[in-house]
Amino acid sequence: MDELYTTLTEQRRELMAAKTLDSDLDLAYQLQMQEAMNASLALHNPAAASSSRTSPRPHTQPNDDDDDVVFIPQSPNDDVLDIATTLMLEDMNRFVQELEDREQSEAEMRKLKEDLDRRIHDQKLAVDIHNIPDQQWEKYGDNYHRPYRTAKSSPSSSKALVDSECFRLYFKGLVSEERVRGIMVNVAGAGVAICDSRDNLILEARKNVEAMVNGAVVSGEVAELQALIEALNKALTLDLKSVTFFCDDYMLYQYVTGRVPPRQSKTVTLVNQVALLQRKFTYCNPSLVARNNIKFAFKSARDAIVSQIIWAEETNKGKLKETCVICFEDTDVDKIFSVDGCLHRYCFSCMKQHVEVKLLNGMVAKCPHENCKSEVSIDSCRKFLAPNLVEVMSQRIMESSISPTEKVYCPYPRCSALMSKSEVLRYTKNVYIGAEESGARKCMKCRYFFCIKCKVPWHLNMTCYDYKRSNPNAHPGDAKLKSLAKSNRWRQCLKCKHMVELAEGCYHITCRCGYEFCYTCGAEWKNKKATCSCKIWDERNIIHDNQQR
Repeated sequence: MDELYTTLTEQRRELMAAKTLDSDLDLAYQLQMQEAMNASLALHNPAAASSSRTSPRPHTQPNDDDDDVVFIPQSPNDDVLDIATTLMLEDMNRFVQELEDREQSEAEMRKLKEDLDRRIHDQKLAVDIHNIPDQQWEKYGDNYHRPYRTAKSSPSSSKALVDSECFRLYFKGLVSEERVRGIMVNVAGAGVAICDSRDNLILEARKNVEAMVNGAVVSGEVAELQALIEALNKALTLDLKSVTFFCDDYMLYQYVTGRVPPRQSKTVTLVNQVALLQRKFTYCNPSLVARNNIKFAFKSARDAIVSQIIWAEETNKGKLKETCVICFEDTDVDKIFSVDGCLHRYCFSCMKQHVEVKLLNGMVAKCPHENCKSEVSIDSCRKFLAPNLVEVMSQRIMESSISPTEKVYCPYPRCSALMSKSEVLRYTKNVYIGAEESGARKCMKCRYFFCIKCKVPWHLNMTCYDYKRSNPNAHPGDAKLKSLAKSNRWRQCLKCKHMVELAEGCYHITCRCGYEFCYTCGAEWKNKKATCSCKIWDERNIIHDNQQR
């Protein structure tokens, strides 16, 4: 553990040093630009240059009437780097916290098992004392004792107390239609209660259950089976060996006993999962009871549903708590985030991490629930995101709204603003005559002109052909990218110009812009058919080396 802490500390130090270095480089760049501006002004106006040395000129937003002011916009990569560094530091801190939480959880679990074992010992001692005849108790009662874990007893013998006990599992799954924010929605919950052989409550738990699966409301049987699976998992967590679980649903009892096979695929999957969990116990059998004998489980299931439909209810003990299904932490309901559209609910901390990771990967944040397509709105994220992250999120949403063939970025390194080709053309036509024919465009953010055809700053009085001849590598990284692409056999999409690498599979490539082509020669595929005679696949790209025999 000490070595792990040392490693994490070193990584933190390296990340902070890298962040400081990037800040220093940015400052050096700003100073160099200021010196270049002063030198340029000195050539045209020495008086202005001398004044600029004494009083630095502030960076003013450019406008159409002021051509002397130089504006150096902030690069969006700076924000991305800050986000990446912050996320990595948070991940390290979270990893350390998870280790500490795991140790604490294991310690609490050991304590719970010991308390359970002590309870069984005390109950058995109470029964033995109760069965002692009165005459014998009057004569020897003062000398009767049985200490818990005496010097002669071993951990294995004390452990046998729990192993010899048969515990009782009560569970309940409910599906209900409730009114939430003025609309009717389906919600589901599961309740679990674990008792000893005398029905003394040992553990009580509740869990929110997904009420909608593939657009359809889950049945009561599915909710019941999910509650049963939760109960069996809780019993395994306590390392219980013998359990009896009580069903109040006749068909569910028929399913788990194998007397009637289920018909629906979802039910079949859950019944098989129950059967697998049963095998992990020394003894695990069902028992059919009436609904009023389900004990505490029904109330817990109902509480799970209530936690999903009540947003800020105050109780006598304080604010209502809800368990986040990602981190399993109990959180105040006013700090639970609800995704618009699907109403899946997670705590602010988990949603913040989820959205930040998606933004870092250049993706639009969607609901973290499996197979859910609901997008997370910007306005709702303002509750837990920093303002700069909200701006980055707006940028990502704008990127996803523009088709790959319509995207164009400002070529100035300190701007790199994303625009739509049609949108920037309309903007340029207002200030430049013949923009469509010449290819000149004006950035909507930094307001500098650039060439839409060459993707470079505007080359006045020079055709694109002449410019490319005089500047074969207009972008500093173009030559390096071409060399890297050639050495790694990358291909460039003819439609959106993005690089594509074939990791495995056939030579039929579908770019993210939708263009289909042959990876070998670049010829276009039409109607899912090749227009070239190249072979479609190679065995070395289909079968991995570790799978070959």
